[in-house]
Amino acid sequence: MNTHSPPSPKAKKILGGVATDQRHDSAHKHVTGQAVYIDDMPEPAGLLHGCLGLSTCAHGTIRSVDLSAVRAAPGVVEVLTASDMPASNDISPTHRHDEPVLAEDKVEFYGQAIFAVIAETREQARRACRLAKIEYDEEAFVTDVWDIDRRNGKLVTPPLTLKRGDAAAAIEAAPRRLKGTMRIGGQDHFYLEGHIAMAVPGEDMDVTVYSSTQHPSEIQHMVSHVLGVPSHAVTVEVRRMGGGFGGKETQGNQFAAIAAVAAKRLGRAVKIRPDRDDDMTSTGKRHDFVVDYEVGFDDDGNILGVDYLYAARCGYSSDLSGPVTDRALFHCDNAYFYPAVHAQSAPLYTNTVSNTAFRGFGGPQGMVGGERVIEEIAFALGMDPLEIRKRNFYGTDDRNVTPYHQTVEDNIVREIVSELELSADYAPRRDEIRHFNARSEYVKRGIALTPVKFGISFTATHFNQAGALVHVYADGSVHLNHGGTEMGQGLYVKIAQVVAEEFQIDIGQVKITATTTGKVPNTSATAASSGTDLNGMAAQAAARTIKQRLIDFAAERYQVPTEQIEFLPNRVRVGNQEIAFGDLTQQAYMARVQLSATGFYKTPKVRWDRDKGQGHPFYYFAYGAACAEVSIDTLTGEYMVERVDILHETGRSLNRAIDLGQIEGGFIQGMGWLTTEELVWDDKGRLRTHAPSTYKIPLASDRPKIFNVTLADWPENTEPTIHRSKAVGEPPFMLAISVLHALSDAVASVADHRICPRLDAPATPERVLMAVERLRKEASQSS
Repeated sequence: MNTHSPPSPKAKKILGGVATDQRHDSAHKHVTGQAVYIDDMPEPAGLLHGCLGLSTCAHGTIRSVDLSAVRAAPGVVEVLTASDMPASNDISPTHRHDEPVLAEDKVEFYGQAIFAVIAETREQARRACRLAKIEYDEEAFVTDVWDIDRRNGKLVTPPLTLKRGDAAAAIEAAPRRLKGTMRIGGQDHFYLEGHIAMAVPGEDMDVTVYSSTQHPSEIQHMVSHVLGVPSHAVTVEVRRMGGGFGGKETQGNQFAAIAAVAAKRLGRAVKIRPDRDDDMTSTGKRHDFVVDYEVGFDDDGNILGVDYLYAARCGYSSDLSGPVTDRALFHCDNAYFYPAVHAQSAPLYTNTVSNTAFRGFGGPQGMVGGERVIEEIAFALGMDPLEIRKRNFYGTDDRNVTPYHQTVEDNIVREIVSELELSADYAPRRDEIRHFNARSEYVKRGIALTPVKFGISFTATHFNQAGALVHVYADGSVHLNHGGTEMGQGLYVKIAQVVAEEFQIDIGQVKITATTTGKVPNTSATAASSGTDLNGMAAQAAARTIKQRLIDFAAERYQVPTEQIEFLPNRVRVGNQEIAFGDLTQQAYMARVQLSATGFYKTPKVRWDRDKGQGHPFYYFAYGAACAEVSIDTLTGEYMVERVDILHETGRSLNRAIDLGQIEGGFIQGMGWLTTEELVWDDKGRLRTHAPSTYKIPLASDRPKIFNVTLADWPENTEPTIHRSKAVGEPPFMLAISVLHALSDAVASVADHRICPRLDAPATPERVLMAVERLRKEASQSS
């Protein structure tokens, strides 16, 4: 046996365990261009390139298709249509059979894929696509839910109703009541890396697919379904994505399926990477909503009853619109208790691309609608909206049940808001802004402080599971694989930290490997902010299995009780001796101890009965608050975000550096959604905002001039999550609601805060200017 002297001071702590600030494992590769994405991979010999032929009709029957010129174009090897799909032409993620790989008899939105060209080069494939001659019998189409009967329109999936108490009676009996309508815009994911898939044919039925996807198992299932082969014949691998945000949960299915069909048909590798215009035109986005609301309240601003209708532009197929609109209802309460509530979704069919998941998964839209109600009450009573918020916060006992009948047991929203209210100097700044606006004729300022209470878990209960695979090699190095995908959010490094912590080894000893269906099967999408919660617990379980085997081995070999075996930084104490971790694993290997294990985790407590609209769909809630200050130019509608203060809780953060980055990035992305990012369709049903030239995401110059972000790490998660941490992917996105309400506050100043601006989202400069003019006109008419 090798004995060792006491460790040097440098060895007293492992490098990179949990609760330490670690850089993203690929950060240096991102900034130097060394990070390998699918389009950077060495191209297999004989690689072919694909391009989709898109419809030029928003709704109609396909009368004729002439692809002769396409097939004769230079470099074209194959042209695929719906009839060329070997076993199925359906890739509906909800199995409603409403989403074809390629349109066959009809088209239902402008930009729907009708055929695919496979050519020697990408440019040849793109040029050939333009040679198609397709005739349509065009039919009437609708692109905006504003233009249809929101309560009786065609639905893509069954609606959901949440109710508790008698909302209608409560509203009718309330001392005060009001109603209104709000429009909430959609959002394009605008990832740096667009959709892409490369399929490499193998022996027999086999095919390997490299896909930029958040859901490798779904790509596997869809490809196997279209090809008519078992899932074991399809291997999907994802090392990293250049952004996902939900848009790569289902939308990669089409590209992967077509690439795989072409690869197996031609016996050559095939890659499909649409350009930015085609990507934005033909792939789904965040759902935009029209929210009808009615609320009854008393003279103190206490909500007594509320009724909501959330109507969503879902597109031509169901995709994930059912669960997205469900989650919008789950968050119409945000942090507020409704004594009586009735909320209904309307997932409406439109002749637009099928909308899909986006960071927050409908929750942001639900919250924006709920916050509009708070604002309306504040203006009706002439009070500070923050005061109305605080009066309606969830409490204890009889004020802690949600509209879906889940009891809120971890509520810290009052503490979060109180702490931020003080640290951000909300009250003094609000007074200062009032004085500034009284002196300033053209530039007006506004301030708002808004809370976030966001439920964490998949509402589809079966998705709340994860698997992991851990190998410990004889030299003590560790190979880690799990079902989560890395899209820039830092999941890989967090899970590596969990494994390093278990074995008490430096994180450099843990090899992070690409997500692949060949190692961990039946995985859930990396979505719903649950990537770390699920995969962290699964990896921990696998590591603990191996750790226990090492403990048992050491106890037997050295004849000491297991209680006298302790894992220390990069070594193991066995009785009164210390052994380097690598030495112990070498000894275990020689003794034929299994040093590989799988781990599995399923989230406890979650349950949901959609038919009843009742259950416990969320394992816990994440809380935060943001205070935003803006200035607007009332002559042009242009504005600046002057200052933002954020306090967001993460439980016992696994990696504060990563979490801070997620909060900052999520906030800016949410700010873009609510202020500058606008989707526009023309009278032919064409998406006109399909490139950076027409679609404005936030720039570096749009960030708040002063940006203070603080982690509230004092509240430990009440549930036994991985090291008591909390999810941090989606909740910060909704902190940006504070910017929308600060803009509203600034606009309201032109009418001395007597009229609710009813500022819709996105609050573009044009919309801000129109609101200013409208309020001035209304104020002059009422005076």
